[in-house]
Parts: sequence; C-alpha cells; structure tokens
Amino acid sequence: MSKLFEYSNSGDFYSGKSIYPNPKKSNLFLSLGRHVDVYFPPRKRSRISAPFIFSGEGFEQKKQASIEVLPDECLFEVFRRLPAGEERSACACVSKRWLMLLSSIRRDEICTSKTTQSLKHEERFVSSNADDSAECYKNGEVVSSNCNKVEAKAEDLEIEGDGYLSRSLEGKKATDVRLAAIAVGTGSRGGLGKLSIRGSNSTCGVTNVGLKAIARGCPSLRALSLWNVSSVGDEGLLEIANGCHLLEKLDLCQCPAISDKAVLAIAKNCPNLTSLTIESCSNIGNECLQAVGRCCPNLKSVSLKNCPLVGDQGIASLMSSSTYVLAKLKLQALNIGDVSLAVIGHYGKSVTDLSLIGLQNVSERGFWVMGNGQGLQKLRSFIITSCRGVTDLGLEAVGNGCPNLRQFCLRKCAFVSDSGLVSFAKAAASLESLQLEECHRVTQSGFFGVLVNCGEKLKALALANCFGIEDSVLRFPLMPVCKSISLRSLSIRNCPGVGNASLAMLGRLCPQLQHVDLSGLDGITDEGCLPLIESCENGLAMVNLSGCVNLTDKVVSAIAKLHGGTLELLNLDGCIHITDASLVAIAENCSLLSELDVSKCAITDSGIAMMACSVLLNLQILSVSGCSFISYKSLPFLGKLGQTLVGLNIQHCSAISTSMVDLLVEQLWRCDILF
Repeated sequence: MSKLFEYSNSGDFYSGKSIYPNPKKSNLFLSLGRHVDVYFPPRKRSRISAPFIFSGEGFEQKKQASIEVLPDECLFEVFRRLPAGEERSACACVSKRWLMLLSSIRRDEICTSKTTQSLKHEERFVSSNADDSAECYKNGEVVSSNCNKVEAKAEDLEIEGDGYLSRSLEGKKATDVRLAAIAVGTGSRGGLGKLSIRGSNSTCGVTNVGLKAIARGCPSLRALSLWNVSSVGDEGLLEIANGCHLLEKLDLCQCPAISDKAVLAIAKNCPNLTSLTIESCSNIGNECLQAVGRCCPNLKSVSLKNCPLVGDQGIASLMSSSTYVLAKLKLQALNIGDVSLAVIGHYGKSVTDLSLIGLQNVSERGFWVMGNGQGLQKLRSFIITSCRGVTDLGLEAVGNGCPNLRQFCLRKCAFVSDSGLVSFAKAAASLESLQLEECHRVTQSGFFGVLVNCGEKLKALALANCFGIEDSVLRFPLMPVCKSISLRSLSIRNCPGVGNASLAMLGRLCPQLQHVDLSGLDGITDEGCLPLIESCENGLAMVNLSGCVNLTDKVVSAIAKLHGGTLELLNLDGCIHITDASLVAIAENCSLLSELDVSKCAITDSGIAMMACSVLLNLQILSVSGCSFISYKSLPFLGKLGQTLVGLNIQHCSAISTSMVDLLVEQLWRCDILF
C-alpha cells in the first residue's frame, strides 16, 4: 500500500499531488484528518446531507444561490412592483420564502402605476411566441401552464377584486402555506370572497401566520369560517379585522384561543357584518356581544352555542342594540335565564326565526314573560328543544304573543300536556306547520285537538317518538270540520300507540293529504290504513310505510290504483308481507313514480321482470336491499330498468354473486350502484 501511493511510513499522508489523480477510477477513500490511515473497501456511495460537494480537488462548500442572497427588504421592493398577478404567482412558485414574502404584501402596498419599464416588458411578453412553461398558481393551486400569453390590460393591472371566489381547506390540507398560496393566487382572479377552514394539520396546521396572509392579500373577503382550529388566536383574527373590512359572515367553532378581544375588533372594523355564529368558544363572552350589537347596524343573524361565558348581560345588550335589524336568533346550551327571554320578548321586534335549545336555567316564568312581551309580532318560525321551563302556561303565552307564527317545533319538552297544546293551537291562528317530538304527555286527545282547532290553515303535522299517544275511540263533531281541515302533510313516526282507530279517524278528518309518512307504526294493519288511503281526494305524491310489518299487498294495490297518476315516491322498506303482486300493481299504474324502496320485502325475480316489462315506469331510484329471493336471474331485468336509473341498491342480496354484480356495474356505468 505504501509503495502504491509513495508513502514512506513517516506517519503522514503524502503531501504532494492529490491522492486521487483520477477519481473516476479510484476506490472510495475518506481522509478523516491528519495521522489517520484508514482504508475503506468499495461500497455504496454514502448520502451527504451537509452543504458540501465532492469534486476532483476534494470537498468544497456549496455556495448559496445568488438569488437567495438578496435580503427580504430588497425582494419586497421587487415584488411590490410586479405588474400583474400572473407574475406574482410565478414568483411565488420559486420557493417557500418567496411565497411567504409575497403573501405579506398588502394590496395597498402594490405599485399600481404603469411604468415605462413595465410597458416595455409587456410588449416583449406579448410579441414573444416562445413555448416555455412555468409553474404558476391558478386559483390558489400550483399548476403547470404556458405563461406566454397576457390577459387584457385592465384585468392584469386590476388589484381590487370583487370577492367571488371561495376556498375550503379541511384536515391535512389546512396549512399556512396553502393559505399563503390562496392569498397570492386569487388576487388577480376576482379576489377571495369566502374562506372555510375545517380542522387543521397536526404538525403544520393553520396558525395566525396563515390568517395574516389572507388578511393582507384578500381585502374583499366576505365570509370566514373557522372550525376546530385551536392554533389560531386573537392575533390572526385581529389581522382579518384590520384587513378585511367587507366581512359579512363570521363562523367560529371550537376555537379556544380566540377571545372577546378579536371578535370586538371584528365588530368595530367590519360594519357590514350580517351573520355571526359562535360555537364552543370558551373565551368568548358578553363583552364582544355588546360591541357587535352596538357597532354592526346590518346584523341579521346570530347563533350562539355552548359558550360558557355568555350570559344574560350579553344577550340583553345584543338584543337592545339590534331591535329593528336582527331577524334570526339561535341560542343553545348557554348559561342564560329568564332575563334573556324577557329581553327577547320585548326587543325582538324584527325576529322572524327563533331557536331555543338546551336552556336549562330558563323557567316557566321566562317563557311566560317572553310571550307577554308583545315584541315577537313578526316571528314566523319557532323551535324549542330540551327546555325544562316550557309548560302549558308558557306555551299558551307564546301562542298569544306570536300572532304571525307559521312554523312551530317542540322537542323533548316533558311538561307540555294536551291542555297546553290545545290552548296554543287556539291562540296561534296562523300556524301552518307543527312538529312534536318526544313530548310524552301529549295524548290522542291533544293530537286531534290541534287538528280541530288549527284545521283551516294547518298544512303539515308531524309526530315522532311520542309514547303518550294510545289508540282509543274519540268522538268529535266531524261533519262541520271535515271540509275545513286542509292538512297536506301527515307524519307519524315511531309512535307505537297509534293504531287502526287513529288512522281511520285521520282518514275522515284529512281528505286533502298528499304526503303520508307512517314509518315505524308496527301496530297498524290494512284495516286502519285503507280508510286513510281511500279518503285522500287530491292524490298522494309521497307515501312512506317503512317498518309497517303488518301491511300486505292489499294496501299497496290500493295506493297504486287510486294514486298511481300522482305518486312519486313509495317506501316499503321492511314490509315483510309485500310480494310480487304489489310490484305488478305498481308496474301497471304508477306512471310518475321515480323512487321505489322494497328493501327486505318478499319480492322475487318475477316481480323485477314485471317491472322491467312495464311501459309506464320511469324509475330513477330503486332499492331491493336485503331481498333474499332476488337472484342472478334478475340481472337482465335490472339492466333494462337501469336505462333510466341513477341509483340502485342491491346490498345484502345473498343470491347475487360478486361476478354478476361486476357485470351489472359495467353495464350500468351511469348508475350509482350500492352492492
């Protein structure tokens, strides 16, 4: 070895010429320093991550690119003089540093004057026919495009957008870099008008830096939605308040780092704010609500949910300051009491939609005072859910205090009985739609009492999970009221006490029904359902009998023959006694039927074949899920039906093999098939 490299065992490497006279043919040696004599046999080349390069003269430090030598101040002055958005987007693709610098430039800092240099540049740019491709940002995304064309001058030099573009970032896609790209890329394309961020990247998610870029580059922003973004705090929203004065809608959900300070700044700097939604923000309370009511004269919608710092003081200030503007109000799971409801009843003169959900500290007195406040004269829609303070007395007061109420929904209010419901129905003379859910003290008497007292204007009545209703024979003066009841939609879902007697009476009272939903009523039979079906004079358009396990083909045949010319939707899911006879009746009579669900019914291949041969049917959605008698023999007929189908459900059809399903999927490529 020493002879090969003229080494004389003096303890040092040979200091003359390079030990690598021909590096391309030499084995790999590493000089680790003086007094080190180590031989490494040939092996794979090691990856070198340090800023050094290997050359014939040894290791040399890699020089920094000249373009990166320029300080941020110089680049800032260059970028702000770029003539058009296309050039700014192209520069943003060079590096992350350039992108973040570009996104930090405010729109009012961009030079708008058209200098001689930019004129010459544009002339050269237009006349050039080169086909060089560049990486450009398009609509906030990096895409490869030919950049040898220039748009019209007015569009190129336009920096004030109308804000018609919208962007939505979710999960891992929600990062500061993407927000910076959006801020730069949308500036010359009309401006960003709506931004929605849901969730955030766990390692490099959205922070105040990203919102700062949006605030500086998107002054036309009108709607901002932040959901579950814990890394964004007051600093980011303050930038939005200072840069986006046209903001109209703000939606904050699960943003624990945002406090009153930021929302207060939004209120002061964004006078066009019309909609405010705050949910599960633990640091937002009364102070910002006072500012919103005082500084936002156009505020029309407010939704507050699960904000522990919001109390009566905040609601009172908000309502008293926006008496003649606020139209929609939703309060859910808040620590408010009777005072808030009293203020709403007095100052809610413009409120048309009101939702009170989960207000556990509100008592009967609160609802009574709200109803007697005489301020809710314009209220048209009212939803009350899980409020223990709702009683018969309070409900009657609400009916008297809301003369223009059209839609009323009462859910999970255990203290409302027949007396209160009937009193409310008598007072609410304009009521058109009533929904009751899990109101277990309401019985059959209260249900029919509503029909009798609201018959002239009531169009829709829905009951769900009301276990207090039980079948019995009631006597009403039917003849005088039969012609006055104009109910169009009837829904009774999962009320086990409703039976044949109730349905028969409904048939006599409601001859103008068009939509009927009796799903989950396992106690009804053909005897009770037929009178209701036969009494509908105007023709049924939608019938849902899912879960009515005791109904047979007799009912379906009656529906098809009497209402086949108007029927559009029929749901028989779980009606185990429905057979091919029903499908034959449907095929022969239902010319307008577009959606049919016969899942878990006793139909066979023959029934499918009969429908396929029909010249009347024009089905768009068909479900035969869980029909164990459907086999591969039905596939040709399903293929024929598939000429008009856009949705087909053949899940849990055990007699159809996977290979047959693949053939059907290939044949019906336009249809969405569940299998």
